[in-house]
Amino acid sequence: MKNNLIILLILLVSFSCDQKKADSNESYDLVISNGRVIDPETEFDDVANVGIKDGRIVAITKEPLTGTESVDATGKIVAPGFIDTHFHFQTPIGYSLGLRDGITSSMDFEMGCAGSYIADWYEARAGKTQANYGIAVSHEFARAMFIDGSDGADYLKEGPIAAYTTRAKTGWSQTRPTLEQGNAILEELDKGLQAGAVGIGSTVGYMREGVSSREMFEVQKVAARYGRPTGAHTRYTLGNDTQENNGAHELVSNALALGAPAIVLHFNNSGWRLAHQMIIGLQEQGHNIWGEIYPYAAGSTTINASFLEPESWIDVFGNRYEDTMLDPVTGEYYTLETYKATVASEPTRPIVIFKQPEENEAKWLTLKGVTMASDAVGATPYLAAWDFPMDSLGGTHPRTAGARGKTIRLGREHNIPMMQLMSILSYTAAKHMGDTGLKFMQERGRIQTGMVADIVLFDPETFMDNSTYENGAVPSTGMKAVIVNGQVTVLDDVLLPVFAGQPIRFEPEAEPRFEPISVEKWNAEFTTGLPSDFDGCGAEGHKH
Repeated sequence: MKNNLIILLILLVSFSCDQKKADSNESYDLVISNGRVIDPETEFDDVANVGIKDGRIVAITKEPLTGTESVDATGKIVAPGFIDTHFHFQTPIGYSLGLRDGITSSMDFEMGCAGSYIADWYEARAGKTQANYGIAVSHEFARAMFIDGSDGADYLKEGPIAAYTTRAKTGWSQTRPTLEQGNAILEELDKGLQAGAVGIGSTVGYMREGVSSREMFEVQKVAARYGRPTGAHTRYTLGNDTQENNGAHELVSNALALGAPAIVLHFNNSGWRLAHQMIIGLQEQGHNIWGEIYPYAAGSTTINASFLEPESWIDVFGNRYEDTMLDPVTGEYYTLETYKATVASEPTRPIVIFKQPEENEAKWLTLKGVTMASDAVGATPYLAAWDFPMDSLGGTHPRTAGARGKTIRLGREHNIPMMQLMSILSYTAAKHMGDTGLKFMQERGRIQTGMVADIVLFDPETFMDNSTYENGAVPSTGMKAVIVNGQVTVLDDVLLPVFAGQPIRFEPEAEPRFEPISVEKWNAEFTTGLPSDFDGCGAEGHKH
């Protein structure tokens, strides 16, 4: 605590110096005037002017500034651009929806992209993207490639959208790999990290039958060699409070054993209080482990998810499809009969599922040390141009378009401090990702001189979500401006033809770090006597 106070004093002194040094005659590229400037790292909160030059914040002062461009922020919040580590809709129209909701940087840390296609994924967006973009390498797609035979398929270049094709088969979720297949899966993950992926994304919650404990440990070991996080939709999700936390324990215990970062993805399910307490306790011990939430009582997935089968959804959890499973396109609830028919005819159809009490939505936003990550899913047409009419988009979960607007609205309705909201929307994600060595995030998530000018300006009284479960792709409103790398990209709720997005990426490496699993190596390292055997990433065999 003492050290934190010292840092705060230093930064506040620096701010005072900035005021004194600001030259009112100097011309800036962009000036933001008279806004309420909030910096979550230093907890600075005051009315000030911000000068931007060459894409960076170079002045924060009460002195008047002049610039080539200017935005009057009177009555507005001026805060770091919002960062989302769980944004699946990584396409031009997806970025458009996100920008209207204040996202300046988004990553997909759950589904990700196949390792062999990471370079192609980034290349396809270079110079063509309005927001900053990043992606993890996909555990699920690696399994689909070497168990279901999806290797070499062009659709894998589309990252998260590829799941609508790969999930039509079942090996990726249900099959235990052989040792040879397991090594191929792990090598594919290494290829993605070598190409600069931000980490590994795992949907082990959908693959609980196919992914052994051994496989999950080895997957996280691949990320650990690079010092990068594994983000996981944890095993046993959806489950009860014990099952949910057992899934979190697996991810976290592996991370601790490996000395690696980890992200417990969307843990706002049953048992969330214990999961949060565990994560905070580890943070206080110095571990780079964190969790994310989103402010919706309902989630979204494809209809063939194993935990939605009647044996689980009805027999174990006591749910009724008629009350809990919504089709976001038709607006109708499923019955057992329509559920079975749709699984057979369209197994990857997106659905919305209601899983938590609505009163928990605001409670999650008060949690210390979490990030708000939307888990935004796509809407048809997935690959539409950035200026495609948003009122013509197909149905989707409302978190896709409105997670940040809803965060601010709920904060307003429940008197949640603005500093807390800005932390979970921006700084916390930047801090944890920056601590992995990702320079991109070390320079964002803060309103400080020297930082990259990714900034949002919004009216704290009117900025809000408009998306609903019936109309999920309606953009948020009340955003005065969104600035990406020093360029105004949204102004007065209008998206501009500005393509300032930069890649969120580690530098590609010349050599892989992959080390195949070897039974002989394991025996040499961990035994002194009789040799043992196991199936690598599969089940560790036993005979009776």
